[in-house]
Amino acid sequence: MTETRPGGAAPPRVVDEAEADALVRGICFKTGPPRFLGVELEWLVHDLQDPSRPVSPRLLAAAADRLRTLPLKSLITIEPGGQLEFSSRPAESLTACAEEVSADLATARPALRSLGLTLAGYGKDPWHPPRRVLTTPRYRAMEDFHDHWGGSGRTVMTKTASVQVCVDAGHEEPGPLGFGRRWRLAHLLGAVLVAAFANSPLDGGRPTGWRSTRQACYERMDPGRTLAPPEDLDPRAAWAAYALDARIMCVRADEGPWEPPWGLDLRGWTRTGHPRPATDDDVAYHLTTLFPPVRPRGHLELRMIDAQPGEDGWLVPLAVTAALFDDPVAAETSYRAVKALADTAGQEPAPRNPLWRNAARHGLADPELHAAAVTCFAAAREALPRLGAGPRILDAVDAFTGRYVARGRCPADDLLDRVDGKTRVADKSRVSGRAGADGKSRVAGTTRADDKGRGTGEDHATGKETPA
Repeated sequence: MTETRPGGAAPPRVVDEAEADALVRGICFKTGPPRFLGVELEWLVHDLQDPSRPVSPRLLAAAADRLRTLPLKSLITIEPGGQLEFSSRPAESLTACAEEVSADLATARPALRSLGLTLAGYGKDPWHPPRRVLTTPRYRAMEDFHDHWGGSGRTVMTKTASVQVCVDAGHEEPGPLGFGRRWRLAHLLGAVLVAAFANSPLDGGRPTGWRSTRQACYERMDPGRTLAPPEDLDPRAAWAAYALDARIMCVRADEGPWEPPWGLDLRGWTRTGHPRPATDDDVAYHLTTLFPPVRPRGHLELRMIDAQPGEDGWLVPLAVTAALFDDPVAAETSYRAVKALADTAGQEPAPRNPLWRNAARHGLADPELHAAAVTCFAAAREALPRLGAGPRILDAVDAFTGRYVARGRCPADDLLDRVDGKTRVADKSRVSGRAGADGKSRVAGTTRADDKGRGTGEDHATGKETPA
């Protein structure tokens, strides 16, 4: 690549392995007192009158173009399957973040309705098969890469949506707000967030056997870019090694497709200089193609939360996560609660360990995750007034806690109720919350006792469509 950078800056600089390692370490954790908060809201876009009717790529593009003409403060992007993402600016308070994004959504929704469209809050599209609408070289290369690992990557690219909460890395020093503690907290609390906010139990209108099928898909993708780094190293060292050992998804080119030699990782690229010398821009771009449950980008990007139902459903994961990370008392309480989950997690990285699999399959019907969620939501609720949260946020958290957390349910259960045509009652006696006797979670072709008649096996979980 010979392009220059914006503002007439110098062209990209060729880097060797040591320089790439140093660059990644410098990017990943920027420490200091936690001050900023952000949220990235991905939404599926559905037909306003009939959500099961596919929306044409032309209309999806028109929707994105319409939103870009509006006076929005959030950055609007279109995802490979036509999902729309609202990325907030860094905010100095929970209230400021919530109010700014809420105002943008209130402006955007009427514009979409004028096109016959609506934003839909599901972690995974309940009806439509995978379909990529963007034809850029990045997404062509990404789809080709993911297809080597089965259908899950294509599903995640084109059929899923999330609430991604971004918190500061934290202090350099140890303690409840230290970056090492927050990194560890994120990977244990992440399972609780998966369980509490699971909202993707359907594929093709049929239950998959998972409360969060979106999360189940992530564990089946390339493990070198979707699993968490090992926890036995310093976080910076672990992330740098993870990034250098991850396979290159695409080598950008001025012309033609972006095709890497299969099996090339960043470390090998910087050592050999083939197929062309790697630059600092290539390293930064490579980091955007890594999708672990927690991604360090200077701040911590928590990627495990399914998109939520309703116009304001996203407020609850934003508020709860902010409180559990940025209030020292709540951070300490939540850390003690989730530290007890480490034995269930075992040595395998998230999300491919028993704890995260239990969260994705059972949601808060898992007794261990339910107990942790009750403690964490209570700590968050106590902390929110200290963070300046107003009645709207407090009421949303209270309503979610009463409807779901207190009852051992998650939003996915509402969708399953509609499929069943009757109200389901969580029966915790049916759920052990543990993996099988061989230590492996039953991913394909098995269901819980209260899911009999719902699970459709591996094809739906991976996004490979089967006839209805």
